[in-house]
Formats: sequence, C-alpha cells, structure tokens
Amino acid sequence: MSDVGTGTISTKIPARLDRLPWSSWHWMIVIGLGTVWILDGLEVTIVGNLSAQLARPGSGLDITAAQVAGVAAALYVAGACSGALFFGWLTDRFGRKKLFILTLVVYLVATLMTAFSFSAWWFFLFRFLTGFGIGGEYAAINSAIDELIPSRHRGRIDIIINGSYWLGAAGGALLTVPLLNDLPVNIGWRVAFGLGVVLGLAILLVRRNVPESPRWLFIHGKDREAEEIVGDIERRVGGDLPEPEQSTTVHQRKSIGFLRIAHTMVALYPKRTVLGLSLFIGQAFLYNAITFGYAQILATFFKIDTHTGYYFAVIAVGNFLGPLLLGPLFDTVGRIPMISATYIGSGVLLLGTAWLFAQGSLTAVTLTACWSVVLFVASAGASSAYLTVSEIFPMETRAMAIAFFFAIGTAAGGITGPLLFSSLVATGVPGDTALAFAIGALVMIAAGLVELFLGVKAERRGLEAIAPPLTTADAPRPA
Repeated sequence: MSDVGTGTISTKIPARLDRLPWSSWHWMIVIGLGTVWILDGLEVTIVGNLSAQLARPGSGLDITAAQVAGVAAALYVAGACSGALFFGWLTDRFGRKKLFILTLVVYLVATLMTAFSFSAWWFFLFRFLTGFGIGGEYAAINSAIDELIPSRHRGRIDIIINGSYWLGAAGGALLTVPLLNDLPVNIGWRVAFGLGVVLGLAILLVRRNVPESPRWLFIHGKDREAEEIVGDIERRVGGDLPEPEQSTTVHQRKSIGFLRIAHTMVALYPKRTVLGLSLFIGQAFLYNAITFGYAQILATFFKIDTHTGYYFAVIAVGNFLGPLLLGPLFDTVGRIPMISATYIGSGVLLLGTAWLFAQGSLTAVTLTACWSVVLFVASAGASSAYLTVSEIFPMETRAMAIAFFFAIGTAAGGITGPLLFSSLVATGVPGDTALAFAIGALVMIAAGLVELFLGVKAERRGLEAIAPPLTTADAPRPA
C-alpha cells in the first residue's frame, strides 16, 4: 500500500490528543465503545437469573438448571478467555477499529442464535461464542479508549466505563422478574436475549463513527491517515488549541511479532507483569466469594429462593456507584494510593462481613447491605485493574496485555473461585461460608499490598511517558 511507510518519524500526535479539552466527540467515544460493558453485565445476569426457567418443562430446551449454571457458565468463561487472547493479538496486529467492530458483530450474532436455541448443544455452542465476542471486546475496547481519551481524564473514564458492567447487571436482574412471571415459559428467556441484541445494534450504529487509534496508525506506518484523523478531531473539538512541544520519534513497522510482545512483558516489565496478575486475581477471588454464590447463600441461610434478582440489583447498584463516585480520585489523588486503598479497604470490609456472618448477626437485608458497601469500594479497585494493565505496557502490546490479564483473572475467578466457594457454601455451615468470604478478602488485600510496592504513577501522564512504544528510538531495552 502506498500510504504505509516503515521509516523513522517524529510525531506530536500523542501530545495533541492528550491536550484536547473534553468535548461531545469524547462522549461519542464513551457511548460507542464504553457501553458494551452494560451488555456484558446484562448478559451474565440474565443467564444466571433465567436458569430455573430454562430448566422448566415447556421452555423449548431439554436442559437442567445445573447445566445452565455449570456447563453453560464454564463455556462462556472459556469463550471469554480464548476470545480475549485471540482478538487481543489481532487488535495489536490489525488495528483497534477493525476488531471492535468484528467483536461486537460476533457477540450480536451469537446472542441472537442463543435466543433461537432448540437444543442444549446449540445453547452451549452459542454461549461459548457469545463469551468469545465479549472477551475480544475487553481487549479491543480498553486499548482504543485509553489511546483516544486525554491523559488527565483517562483514569476516571476508564474506571467508570468498566464499572458500567454493573449498570447492565442491575438492569438484567430487574428485567428477569417480569420476563419470568408475565411471559410464557418458552418466550420469556428468548425475549431476554433479544433485548441484548437490540442494545448491541444501537451501540454498533454509534461505533461506526469511532475512528482508528491514531497512535496505532503512526506506529504501523500510516502516519498520513493518523494526521488526518487527529486534524478532524481538532476541528470538531474547536477552540484555541496550543501547539504542544513534546514529540515522539518511532521506527515504523507494519507488524510486531508475537514473540516480541511476549518478551516485552516478561523481560522488560517483569514487575508490572506481577502487578497485573496480582490485581486481576485479587479482584476475581473477592468477587466470586460474593457474587457467584449470593443466591445460594440467600436460599441456604435465609430461605429466600424467589425474587433474588431484587437483592442482586441492590448489590449491582453499589458496584456501579463505586467507580462513578470514586473514579475521579484516581486522576487527582493518584493511582497507587487509590488502587491500594480500594483493594485493601474492600478486603478489610469483607473480613468484617465474614465475622458478622459467622456470629449469626446478619439477616438477608443486612448481609446485602454489607455486600453493597464492600463492592462499592471493590468495584472501583477492580475497574482500576483494567486501567492499570492498559496503560503500563507499550502501545504495541496493549491489547494483548489486557487480553492476557483478563484471561488469567477470568479463569481464576470463573473456574477456581466457583469450585472453591460453592463447596464451602454448600455445607450449610455459617463458618464455612465465612471462610469463603475470608479467602476472597485476604487475596484482595494481598493484591493491594503488591500495588503499594510495585504500583506505577500513571495519573495525568501520557501513555508514551508511562511505557515508551517498542518502536520508539529511546525505548527501554532488556539488560
């Protein structure tokens, strides 16, 4: 292609993007890219709350509730992990826009096909493919958002966007109540999946207007296209925009090899790799100590086996309010103080909840209130894990880094967590469930301590200053 070069260039594109004032254009980015987490929250919650209806005679599927909660959930997790890794690699290689369009299409088609399920194997197949698309979304979307949002807003926007998962979870929990009670057994669950498709189509219409990341373009030899996109953004934003002084010099490449990407994480940034793993595994264990078995806990200890969606909606609201209200502090107070405080603080709060539960001092309402407080703090921390791994590695590895840590965290939370915590809750002994809470809390606290020692001061700094691109002339090299 004539517009693709492989020379050495100096560019002010990163600095020009970072100095932009907040505008309606940035809101378009947030809506077009960020709202997909609402879809994920809606998807996961709907399936969890529909498991009983899917297993009822006349649902149109020969499937048990255990298969929905077990096999289908495991396949969704497996799909999300593999999709993140596969599409993450493609995102770094072929660009952000191609992949965030493709992954959303995969999600839409798979969800639509799930709504038309006629057999258990069909349902399982498209649960896997739905997860495959959602996993790819995490890699493609987080990398694109961080590269398009000005550095002084990046922390709060990323955290709020990732926290919006719980807005979808609250909506999914409330939606399932009328769908379960007011529609025929073979229709309600299909309508629930159909709602996800409608929302996804609306997001796709907005997403078409989101440009490719100029940062990705100039590194991959398409500096002319990158200049045109940034110039168009500046015209849309308007106002008096001073010319930045800082420039970045890169050796352009058409592609970056996978071995180079893997080598970067292990050899150049080993401490940051340990940090990313700690943050993802910590939040995965805390969340699964609570959310995986919340309905089982309510049924086992408080004899509440209907309308659990209302309780989950309350928990989900607490989860969303945390990133919304605490998110700005990650840009002002700073990453290390806020990440460590939310991880350690939520862990300590969960330990207190475990003690109260073991003493028999809680009711279903007060336990839900405790969970909401814990997750108000924890949700901001969990969202900051995605922010951290998307900004502390070089641009060429960004999507793959997000995919790698997402896959590890999701596998730890979606496989190890449920196996461990469900067995403890199933005994019906309050002390065992309290132990499940304590395990999740201690792993979360440990991750917060790792942040204190290995955290990176990334607030209000350009991505290239936090981790120079591998193609930058003065990029760090292994010893």
